[in-house]
Amino acid sequence: MFLQAVVRMDPIKPTKTLSSFTPSNSFLIKSTCRTNFHSHFYNRNKPFRIVSEIKKTSKELKNNKPISKKIILSEGAPSISEEENVNGNKQVNSSSVGNPVFKYFKRVPRKVLSILSNLPLAIGEMFTIAALMALGTAIDQGEAPEYYFKQYPEDNPVFGIFTWRWVLGLGFDHMFSSPIFLGMLVLLGASLMACTYTTQIPLVRVARRWGFMHSAEAIRKQEFSDNLPQASVRDLGVILMGAGYEVFLKGPTLYAFKGLAGRFAPIGVHIAMLLIMAGGTLSATGSFRGSVTVPQGLNFVMGDVLGPNGFLSKPTPAFNTEVHVNKFIMEYYNSGEISQYRTDLSLFDLDGKEVMRKTISVNDPLRYDGITIYQTDWSISALQVLKNDEGPFNLAVARLKLNGDKKLFGTFLPIGGNAGAPDVKGISMLARDLQSIILYDEEGKFVGVRRPNSKLPIHINGTKVEIVDAIGSTGLDLKTDPGVPIVYAGFGALMLTTCISYLSHSQIWALQDGTTVVIGGKSNRSKIEFPEEMNRLLDQVPEIIKSPAPQQS
Repeated sequence: MFLQAVVRMDPIKPTKTLSSFTPSNSFLIKSTCRTNFHSHFYNRNKPFRIVSEIKKTSKELKNNKPISKKIILSEGAPSISEEENVNGNKQVNSSSVGNPVFKYFKRVPRKVLSILSNLPLAIGEMFTIAALMALGTAIDQGEAPEYYFKQYPEDNPVFGIFTWRWVLGLGFDHMFSSPIFLGMLVLLGASLMACTYTTQIPLVRVARRWGFMHSAEAIRKQEFSDNLPQASVRDLGVILMGAGYEVFLKGPTLYAFKGLAGRFAPIGVHIAMLLIMAGGTLSATGSFRGSVTVPQGLNFVMGDVLGPNGFLSKPTPAFNTEVHVNKFIMEYYNSGEISQYRTDLSLFDLDGKEVMRKTISVNDPLRYDGITIYQTDWSISALQVLKNDEGPFNLAVARLKLNGDKKLFGTFLPIGGNAGAPDVKGISMLARDLQSIILYDEEGKFVGVRRPNSKLPIHINGTKVEIVDAIGSTGLDLKTDPGVPIVYAGFGALMLTTCISYLSHSQIWALQDGTTVVIGGKSNRSKIEFPEEMNRLLDQVPEIIKSPAPQQS
């Protein structure tokens, strides 16, 4: 039986209300009737009489939209067995709650599950993981043991106790794949699953039940309760239905709810956290990483650069791909500072066929078959020069150590004597980038500056030198990270379920007690808004009055 109702207001006229509600004068609403009856609002501040016609709700008439939800009349008891105590609360046996995903938890002792699902323990686990992550950020990862010998010596320990033995012994040099870090992730995951199994799933199962209450005393003990004299529980159902509630009627009893998604949200939050931890673990134990500096015009094979990070790392056929550096380009500001550097790369398969080509830059990597190539650094590999119109000669360039992050490269052009002698003389050349070369004579005196490809020679003590080109080298980082899609999916689900968790789950019970409707309800979040909403809805429920007898001639 599906009901729809609308209420329209008429001017107040003297009427005669019912003093009693008996079967002889009761007004029965049937699914096929369209009978009009006179009634009053229960809002004391709005003394209007209304004429109700069982057609549409006032909200539907205003919006001119059909009601999407229906009052469902239950002819039998709900499929899930229910028991109510004297207070009207259900008795739920949590051991009966099951889920195929958590099936193996049935074999775990209840005491162990109780310990794992303890909230202070879970909070402590998260704080421990956060502390380990902060420590992994402070300690340089993946360096050679000699680096840690020097940074954390035993004769001068950090904080008096922290030495290289702690770093290498506990695996803090590779923190995110160390046994202690992965163990904490496993422990936190077990706590989340235990909490979901023992607490969240039973709560959802209870929330999904059709909780009819057949006791007026139990309804009055709810957070919100009220009585509506001279009212019909079915009219209340129509009003609740128009407010977005799912309404269930069973004889003289009513149960309605909305916001059930808020009950599922904590389970979604737990699943999202498990996805994030699973993705992070897969990234730490199943990825490959590597770095290479390649001069312009040379090749390298991806598999020769990539190295495994953990025991789950498995190479793919893409590791056989050959990478060719077509060109390395540097861009500058008007002030001469470097603004960007780019690398034109080509990828070739085993048959020598080019499968991909792209010019990468910082924050614009190349991705191919699960492998990502990042532009991270640059260098100068060689200078091409003409000496007395002979050559060109390729002079190897070395990076000079400076304080700070500035780069300086240098090379040497012998001009006399034996090149292998310790007292050989020549011209020194320094460069900060690819756009200008500074030259010094054999005495170390400044001679001049030349730009590569300028075709402008310089004479130094009878030697003619021309800078033909500066050959740059590109610094590339390669990595595979199979856990990234899982982590992104986990964070997306976490944001979505966190927002859904703020939806309040509201429940309403009602019982037709003679001519009076006893109403009670509760909400898990909207403690202030829920009573206001209930008062507003109850003001819309019409009062059933006896229709005046027709006048006789």
